[in-house]
Amino acid sequence: MTPPTDTSAATPATTGPGDHRVVPTVGPVVAPDLHLMTYNVRRRMPQVLGTRHALADRWSTRLPALRLLLEAERPSVLGIQEALPDQSAQLTDALGSDYASVGTGRDRDRGGERVELHVDTTRLRIVRHEALWLSATPTVPGSRSYGNMIPRTAVHAELDDLATGARLHVVVTHFDHLSARSRRHSAVQLRTFTDALDGPVVVMGDFNAGVGSPAHRELTRGRLVDSREVADERLDPGWGSYSNYGPPRTGGRRLDWLLVDAGAHVDRAGVGGVRPGGVAPSDHDPVHAVLRWPSGHAARHPAEHHPEES
Repeated sequence: MTPPTDTSAATPATTGPGDHRVVPTVGPVVAPDLHLMTYNVRRRMPQVLGTRHALADRWSTRLPALRLLLEAERPSVLGIQEALPDQSAQLTDALGSDYASVGTGRDRDRGGERVELHVDTTRLRIVRHEALWLSATPTVPGSRSYGNMIPRTAVHAELDDLATGARLHVVVTHFDHLSARSRRHSAVQLRTFTDALDGPVVVMGDFNAGVGSPAHRELTRGRLVDSREVADERLDPGWGSYSNYGPPRTGGRRLDWLLVDAGAHVDRAGVGGVRPGGVAPSDHDPVHAVLRWPSGHAARHPAEHHPEES
């Protein structure tokens, strides 16, 4: 097997203050390729004076940079974690009218931190979607069973590719940050869920665990593989995905993964380190993958229309 090419730069693409030019990590792609992107955008927090990253953590500081980044990347599917409802609305506005979004808050009333998918409707049609709580009762909002103190969720969407006629499934999630037991049980739940799906699958999100962790091993012991590990080209030189507002760090843990069906051809994948105007849009960095499915591997969607589900 030919080893993947590492064409990444040792330093991220950074523009100076006030410079609105953004060089994307990937940018828009053309069919049959799809650009998948997952991003923990860091929830808006009350300002705590005197903390090390007080200024960098302000949503008012980060939002303009995030808007510039999204406008440059234009992914086919964007998975978001941690956005509060008002942040979600601002992200939707930044992406524009070509995108449709589905998602849920994690709490019993479906409020609070959200996981969501933003889909480019010029390329993909949302057939149906559903929210799952990572618990023994996945259809009960706010439920938790695995030792996590706060609810954890996933959102699944079934999509039709308008360019190729393929049908695929995309799942976005956010695992617990404290409980390893919760992460392992959540991984078992998602693996069981995705194993039952017909057609290609992508699972992405912030898993709060590194590559090789029990959760990562569980999710990749079936139909899924880590996109960065199988890509023809790696977009980073070994960066972790949690930079905490600093520059990307080689050798850091990759807490955010983009897992794909083993039948996918992954052209390029990795962590993006773009800093629009010198500003980190989040304490995490996004993870990207550009992929396609070989002819005959992807499920073909039937001609009839399927209404969306809540």
